[in-house]
Amino acid sequence: MNLWVDLLRWAHIIGATVLFGTGAGIAFFMLMAQRTGRAELVAHVAGTVVIADTIFTATAVIVQPITGVLLAQAVGWPLSEGWIVLSLLLYVVTGLFWLPVVWIQIRIRNLARQAASENAPLPPEEKCLFRIWFLCGFPAFAAVLAILWLMVTRPEIGF
Repeated sequence: MNLWVDLLRWAHIIGATVLFGTGAGIAFFMLMAQRTGRAELVAHVAGTVVIADTIFTATAVIVQPITGVLLAQAVGWPLSEGWIVLSLLLYVVTGLFWLPVVWIQIRIRNLARQAASENAPLPPEEKCLFRIWFLCGFPAFAAVLAILWLMVTRPEIGF
């Protein structure tokens, strides 16, 4: 392989790792903060999560398809290859769950900040939003795991 292909592969793997790791970390820390019921802690963690999603997840979301297409072209894989098509479809599924989650975690942060500033408990709306946020994570996370499996195994899939 040449250096260009190696760099593309490396960048693509780093992007996938960032998506997977940031998603898992965000889910863990949001869940742990939520379990305390402490508005100031939820506000702090949700604020950090919004920043992490902006810096890490959003960057990786942009880089992944670019490096993936360039890598496929460099290696000679047609984008119509079954595992690539399925990966792209799962990527869209992940995005369909991730975009509302971004709005939800901003709303959770704002509601928790307001409750903390008023020395009040977390409002029912925040708890409802967290449940939706948490449930959206399962299909998105499963799709990312499936994409990683497809990237590693590159199975023969006919359409």
